[in-house]
Amino acid sequence: MLDWNNISTVLLDMDGTLLDLHFDNYFWQHHVPKRYAEKNELHIDDARDILIPKFRSAEGTMDWYCVDYWSGQLDLDIAQLKAEVDHLIAVHPHVVEFLEGMKAKGKHVALVTNAHQKSLMLKMDRTALHHHFDDIICAHDFGLPKEEPEFWSRLNKKLPFNKEQTLLVDDTLSVLRSAKQYGIKNLLAVLNPDSQSPQRDTEEFQAIQDFRDIMP
Repeated sequence: MLDWNNISTVLLDMDGTLLDLHFDNYFWQHHVPKRYAEKNELHIDDARDILIPKFRSAEGTMDWYCVDYWSGQLDLDIAQLKAEVDHLIAVHPHVVEFLEGMKAKGKHVALVTNAHQKSLMLKMDRTALHHHFDDIICAHDFGLPKEEPEFWSRLNKKLPFNKEQTLLVDDTLSVLRSAKQYGIKNLLAVLNPDSQSPQRDTEEFQAIQDFRDIMP
């Protein structure tokens, strides 16, 4: 699937790629509606009817990924609510051995995430994955999500990489399309971002079941 001799930089998404998306899906689909319903004295189904359109309208934007934005919109402490269910944060199988293999091969490995800094800190504290990266890049520092082609241009100024010798693994197809438009050559999707959900169609992109599929 990959020619590792021609890859020098590895860019890795966090949620759904390295970490099980079950935490995030459970959080937004169940935990936030539950707490919102309690706060506003609503039935949970009524809370979901209010919340789902709000969530959908923000998808693919910086607001969607911003803990502070949702805390203000919903009048809930989103960071605190995430900490309430942080036991669900889990690393996908074979991620750590893949990261160790990248280090052994001398690859430059960067975590590149849309996650808000507060979510990023919580997840790194919980998983200790930060020790494996040469760089950790948060899209909020650029003010643009990875869905925007301009994001990759800004990233390349901060983190110089050769597009032809770079691999991006991400579970979001719109992000992969954005990176492809920018010119990143090696792009891989993820078949099972959420371990509790079935495999999905990754359309035009090759995809991995887990990181054993591309272990050098």
